[in-house]
Amino acid sequence: MSDPLDDKPTIESTNPEDAAREVTEAHDRIRNEIAKVIVGQDDVVEELLTCIFCGGHALVVGVPGLAKTLLISTIARTMSLGFSRIQFTPDLMPSDMTGTEVIEEDKSTGSRELRFVKGPIFSNVILADEINRTPPKTQAALLEAMQERQVTAGGVRHALPSPFFVLATQNPIEQEGTYPLPEAQLDRFMFNIRIEYPTEEQELQIVQRTTSEDHADLSSVITGDEVERIQHIVRQVPVADHIVRYALRITRATRIREASKKPEVVENYVSWGAGPRASQYLVLAAKARAILSGSTHVMPEHIQAVTLPVLRHRVITNFNAEADGITTDDIIRTLIDETPVDGSDPSSERQMDAVMRSS
Repeated sequence: MSDPLDDKPTIESTNPEDAAREVTEAHDRIRNEIAKVIVGQDDVVEELLTCIFCGGHALVVGVPGLAKTLLISTIARTMSLGFSRIQFTPDLMPSDMTGTEVIEEDKSTGSRELRFVKGPIFSNVILADEINRTPPKTQAALLEAMQERQVTAGGVRHALPSPFFVLATQNPIEQEGTYPLPEAQLDRFMFNIRIEYPTEEQELQIVQRTTSEDHADLSSVITGDEVERIQHIVRQVPVADHIVRYALRITRATRIREASKKPEVVENYVSWGAGPRASQYLVLAAKARAILSGSTHVMPEHIQAVTLPVLRHRVITNFNAEADGITTDDIIRTLIDETPVDGSDPSSERQMDAVMRSS
């Protein structure tokens, strides 16, 4: 299993407290800039920044008009990083995204040679807008960029800049003329982030801001080097073995064929569960959540806080779930409630409690 980040030398921080302070200060600067443009959506912003601080890719799912594109472009503007927006359409070809080889003639000698012209994918932050509107051939080219952080053209590999993030948007209600992302590509996204309608007061602020002549001036508050340093600081956050095993228990509980004794909600409503990459991302995202909450080590609540965005696109429900109106979020919340932190069997504990009460 490949590592979510490229192998790079570890940066030795002065001490955990200073490292945590460095990350939280950068986080607060970015949040303050984002708040100049985006109203509300605190959980969505938090999950996006967690994903970036881990070096992962994110899929933002929501109906039209919820500022998915604006949010991602705003985050990119707060960082001194290259930014490209790629509008995914049915006629988008892989070379439109990755680049192409052109014949270049030397006028002095008359000789000709092929030269690779880089496409918009050669940037630090990629906004893949309406990613499910492009055909599988183009999605496969993006998959290589996401996983290998490189593109291949004419048999030659071209490395992508670092850091590199794909932040994609998807409309969940309009399915005509779309190409659903294959599970292999969905699995490459660290988070599946759901963006919901704003509250009435938030929508009032949105209307007031967007119908006036006032425009917020955003500043770049963090550099690419700082982003990479934060990613390495996050990886240095210690996590105890029993916390890692807790993350594994949650992931493995989603697998219908994994154990003889499965949670009832999984047995009834799940056809396929999450793979090992989910366990990797649970622990890595929990490290980021821990350091952003001021903790110097990972605790069970940090695992629980990132379980929904990590697992919701990795758990495949069956027909029974659709018939009963059970969503993947419902299943994951049930698993969080029923999975013990210490590895004990909650059903056995409930039986013991019943025996003790009856005696």
